[in-house]
Amino acid sequence: MDNLLPVDGTAVLFPALFTREESDHYLEVLQEKINWKQEPVIMFGKTVMQPRLTAWYGDEGKAYSYSGITMQPVPWTEALLAIKTRAEAVAGQSFNSALLNFYRNGQDSMGWHRDNESSLGLNPVIGSVSFGAEREFQLRHYMNRSMKRSVVLTHGSVLIMADATQHYWQHAIPKTTKPLGARINITFRKIM
Repeated sequence: MDNLLPVDGTAVLFPALFTREESDHYLEVLQEKINWKQEPVIMFGKTVMQPRLTAWYGDEGKAYSYSGITMQPVPWTEALLAIKTRAEAVAGQSFNSALLNFYRNGQDSMGWHRDNESSLGLNPVIGSVSFGAEREFQLRHYMNRSMKRSVVLTHGSVLIMADATQHYWQHAIPKTTKPLGARINITFRKIM
């Protein structure tokens, strides 16, 4: 697999790690079984509601803090453990937690950010699994914002970000006016 990034990191896409049948099944199960929440976060000094639904699953004691909120882990479900095993196999990394994002339609989004919290360690490996509607995933270099990359994350795809990616590259899921169905993204990670 080719690296999507020209410098300062590694991002590799596995476009169909899960079959269509597996992906349909996991999308349905995750929509129904996950306790989704819309959390208030602090952005540029203001408290706003996240433009998507989220959930945090993981090993006991692996809380996660970002944008002024701290999420306590919910114990793994059978489905999440099965998905995690597949993501770990292609990432070459074990994961102990996962941030789940539920994009209900094209108006739900994720702004520019880096997953560079100190709790993730020096060069975190992120295993990003997508089920549902295709969405554009954008990357831009943190120091040279004219250096950009974009990839479509498809139903059943896995994107692995590793090495110095979280130091040098921001990523985002922009809003779109296209009529889109639901999309669930699971970002597996290892909390130190």
